[in-house]
Amino acid sequence: SSFSNNNSNNNAKTPTPPTTTTTMPRFLQRKKCKDSSSSSSNNNNINAKTPAKATRHTYKHTEEELYKIAQKLSSTCHYEQQRTTVIMSSSIDSEPSKIMKGAGGAILEDVPHLTDWLPGLPTYANPLKYNPAYAAVRQYFVEETDVVAKDVVVNMNKLSGGIYFRRAGPREKIYFKSEDVKAAVVTCGGLCPGLNTVIREIVCGLWTQYGVREIYGIVGGYRGFYSRNTIDLNPKVVNDIHKRGGTILRTSRGGNETSKIVDSIEDRGINQVYIIGGDGTQKGAWAIHKECVRRGLEVVVAGIPKTIDNDIDIIDKSFGFDTAVEEAQRAINAAHVEAESAQNGIGLVKLMGRYSGYIAMYATLASRDVDLCLIPEVPFYLEGPGGLYEFVEQRLRENGHMVIVVAEGAGQELMAESMGSHDNLIDASGNRLLLDVGLWLCQNLKEHFAKAHRTFKEPLNLKYIDPTYMVRAIPSNASDNVYCTLLAHSAIHGAMAGYCGFTAGPVNNRHCYIPIPRVTRTQRHVNVADRMWARLLSGTNQPDFLLYKVIIEEKRRAKALMQAEKMKKDAAEQTSKSPTTSPSQDSPTRVTNGNGSINNETTADNSKTQIVTGDRQFLPVTGSSLVTSPVPGEPTANVDWEAP
Repeated sequence: SSFSNNNSNNNAKTPTPPTTTTTMPRFLQRKKCKDSSSSSSNNNNINAKTPAKATRHTYKHTEEELYKIAQKLSSTCHYEQQRTTVIMSSSIDSEPSKIMKGAGGAILEDVPHLTDWLPGLPTYANPLKYNPAYAAVRQYFVEETDVVAKDVVVNMNKLSGGIYFRRAGPREKIYFKSEDVKAAVVTCGGLCPGLNTVIREIVCGLWTQYGVREIYGIVGGYRGFYSRNTIDLNPKVVNDIHKRGGTILRTSRGGNETSKIVDSIEDRGINQVYIIGGDGTQKGAWAIHKECVRRGLEVVVAGIPKTIDNDIDIIDKSFGFDTAVEEAQRAINAAHVEAESAQNGIGLVKLMGRYSGYIAMYATLASRDVDLCLIPEVPFYLEGPGGLYEFVEQRLRENGHMVIVVAEGAGQELMAESMGSHDNLIDASGNRLLLDVGLWLCQNLKEHFAKAHRTFKEPLNLKYIDPTYMVRAIPSNASDNVYCTLLAHSAIHGAMAGYCGFTAGPVNNRHCYIPIPRVTRTQRHVNVADRMWARLLSGTNQPDFLLYKVIIEEKRRAKALMQAEKMKKDAAEQTSKSPTTSPSQDSPTRVTNGNGSINNETTADNSKTQIVTGDRQFLPVTGSSLVTSPVPGEPTANVDWEAP
């Protein structure tokens, strides 16, 4: 598809200003086209056809409506006659996105550019043009009209323009002199294999490809900006950090105080910010970008998506995912050995996956030893026909052992039915804290088979393995190392070319620049109607839990009847007693850390309780207290039942 070349130095289409030989900025090009439409006949120096005035539309950010407007526009005009820019409202906030129409009704979801709010910026030749390492590359620079299609598999009877993103890569003209660049790199959120690799490649790429010498590492996440925690980075400092897990810059959750962060960026003279993190971190990056635009700063904000759960939308996958699946195999293999070596042995492995079960699904497909895979996208139930208990009993009778893999976000609704809802508990990043499904399953399986001891002559031998922190703390494997390099280089090429407010990532195996609101709008989930999930069901022969709604509704009705009878009984008893004074409702919720001390905070309206912890889950404890998930091997205080 062809799209307007806003940054290319094309004298055939756009007149060059007489005072400079650099590429005309985007806003000046549009203004020049507008002014030239009425005077082109009197200008003998311009022979090329001037694009018509760009029109603007206000449109909601949904793909179906994008296709409709593409078809409507393609039926009324051609690219050569009219270039259309559609301004759409993001569902994340009211910030508009840049939408451009190309030939054949194609829609480009473009990213912001420095010249959108700073017209007149000069351009410079890309130093890669003179780099001997790239001299043999036939066509190294990316054209401004190169785009990447969002969907490559379409129905030929429903062909339309489709959605496209701007292709990543080095541009022939850049908007920063190497000696003027002051770059900052920050990592936020939880750990993930490959963080150090991304840091290394950003530093080495800026240093060796663009000659940048001022590169700073912001220590401790977003808080490091305004707490002045900064270290100097160069190739010697980061030379072998890719061999280590974690991040040399350290990380934290929360701390995204946009005004203070941008104040620090402005005070230090930083003009390129590389932010590595998940969807919450990317939302913070977008807020920083908007504040820089509001202040008129020549600052580029580039995002690099990071999530071990692989739940970031649009991109093919996130870095660290392959390493996580590979490391999960070790835990599954250990669980299989333990289960196979005992009568009625069950190996239960809990893997990461707060809202998406990709790690559990791919680890199950790769292992071939898993009998049951539970993910957040497929709710399950324990009792009744087609339930978990029935399948476990059947598999133990057939094989004498089995392996269960469960994602940490699975079964949350089922646990809430029996324990009560804890949706008001969040961590510093705003993520909902999850009930520990692994320990909950262990407890319920042991209790069930203790009652069914007559069916099985031997007792249940259950081994529980939680490799969460082992998986995310290891260095990235070879595949992820290469992937991290491509992500880092895509980000620095885009930043040097003046693009900002984007997330770099592969779409259909081609790296491109995606507007940050586009990737943070929704989370990616396992498509249980896809063939990949069907392959898993075929391999494990596990139940599909299609009767979930029926079973749960019956359970809820039975529970409601029991509660109604209990309320009637309590009401009858209260009539003979004097009413007691209820405790004050004004006192804030108090949540302990498991040792009796209070180190957590409650919001003013008592609607959300923030748990100050780095853990992703918690365990219910006697009374109203809560305790975070224990580190494997360490005792847990105040637990009212024995951990299996």
